[in-house]
Amino acid sequence: MLPLKEKDKPIVQKLLSAGCCARCILRFCCTRVQAAYRQPQQETLKELLAFISNTENSKSQDPAASESTGDNKSQDAAVSESTGDNKSHDAAEDPPSKRAKLDPNETKAGSEEEEEDAAAKSRVCVVCLGILQEFCDITQAVKIAEAVKAEKYEFDSLLLSVSLPAQLCVREHSCWLHVKKEVRDKGLVLDKDDIIPLKEAFKWVVQGLVSKGLGGVAVVTKGGLDVGVEFTHEATDADCHFLASVCPDCFKPAKNKQSVFTRMAVVKALEKISEANFLKHSPCPPTQTSSCCSLQGVQCLHVSLFIAGRYNKFCRSLPQTPWVIDGERRMESSVEELIAASVLSSFRAEGFNFSSSGREDVDVRTLGNGRPFAMELLNPHRTRLSRAEMKQLQETINESSDKIRVRDLQIVSRDAMSRMKEGEEEKTKSYTALVWTRKPIQRDDIIFIGDIKELTLDQKTPLRVLHRRALAVRQRVVHSMNARFLDPHHFHLELKTQAGTYIKEFVHGDFGRTKPNLCELLQTDTDILELDVESVDVDWPPAIPE
Repeated sequence: MLPLKEKDKPIVQKLLSAGCCARCILRFCCTRVQAAYRQPQQETLKELLAFISNTENSKSQDPAASESTGDNKSQDAAVSESTGDNKSHDAAEDPPSKRAKLDPNETKAGSEEEEEDAAAKSRVCVVCLGILQEFCDITQAVKIAEAVKAEKYEFDSLLLSVSLPAQLCVREHSCWLHVKKEVRDKGLVLDKDDIIPLKEAFKWVVQGLVSKGLGGVAVVTKGGLDVGVEFTHEATDADCHFLASVCPDCFKPAKNKQSVFTRMAVVKALEKISEANFLKHSPCPPTQTSSCCSLQGVQCLHVSLFIAGRYNKFCRSLPQTPWVIDGERRMESSVEELIAASVLSSFRAEGFNFSSSGREDVDVRTLGNGRPFAMELLNPHRTRLSRAEMKQLQETINESSDKIRVRDLQIVSRDAMSRMKEGEEEKTKSYTALVWTRKPIQRDDIIFIGDIKELTLDQKTPLRVLHRRALAVRQRVVHSMNARFLDPHHFHLELKTQAGTYIKEFVHGDFGRTKPNLCELLQTDTDILELDVESVDVDWPPAIPE
């Protein structure tokens, strides 16, 4: 039995006559019992017909209508037979499948009515345009499941998403107005927000069948493999076009949209338009159509997978990311590309986003334990690698080039990614720089550098990065330094600094934009010839024993 109540009867009657399918009628009756949508639509239609037929029968059999004399049923039958108009009227009210065939003429009429009933079962719903009629069975679910299998994804959970033609919003609005007045006249309320969304009704029926076709994979509301099905209905595309003239501010062209009549724009316009204005431009109930929606295809998209590790860079002519200036590439490769090539292949991902804990210049090496990095893999078809497979992937990357090396390669969660950026300003980094001095120096001239602790710098945005960073003065701290004499014009400078300190600008002063600087401290022009990152003091990702 359908979970319907007395208040639902006028809605059922009105929508049946308007040409709504059985499942859409349940939506308008605000039925939230999912099992009701999963039963065959023909059975649901029969129950709906019986539901409103019982209403009419209860009216005709009301005990208050006949009092006193003994055989009330016989009297009622006699009155019914003798009053053609009443009989005709009753026949119009009763559903065809529930009418009694009392004579040959009625039998003939009954046959015609059964044909009409069959036609009603086969006609396309004026609201969902056949989506809840033709696409909610095991056959369609198997087709969706087979399309997913063909993509050869590795996944633990499934999310079914549905894209509907925008004009269905207009048709649903029209049917809501169609029943709203009658419901209101009976002292009841049908709020539009209480109507079960078409997408939800479709999912209630189909997603379990799709899951079964994929071996019982879990169905979730977020994450996992997103299986998208898109419906279109070209014959009714113009249903929502009148809204552009009534609510022009809701429909603005966008570069990445083929049409201004997006579902969001149509919903926004329907919220603004008055009932009277809507009824002036759109039929109520919606017009009948002979064709169903078309399923454009099944699109699969897996949620991103995140890979983390540390990298060393041994080359002074290798940028961290592709180096392109004025549309021209300056270096043949980059750190991220050397790492990504093998990773994308192993996880069969369609793309990636690379991030790291800071970045070094193209001519700076990264030594020691390396720099933490993370990669977001876009639409990976493979999502699980064993520890041995991850180790093999790491070795493959390291063997592919002598310019870089990775370690601690592992799969991490999206939430864990944030730990790499935590304390961006507070973490410390250690460097070794080869410094040149214009004035000859002695070993004793640089001893005092080792005594300098917690030196605060005011660094105006360097000229070399001013094209991509806002002009500002940033305070940074040099925690400690140590100088190792090489010859009268060269020494090694070891520094431990706050993250974000511009080391090159501290050494040469950047035309006085960094104060204090090494030129001022040594009272001679100085420049930096080589720079190495010795350590990035971020305890992430977790170290993996070799």
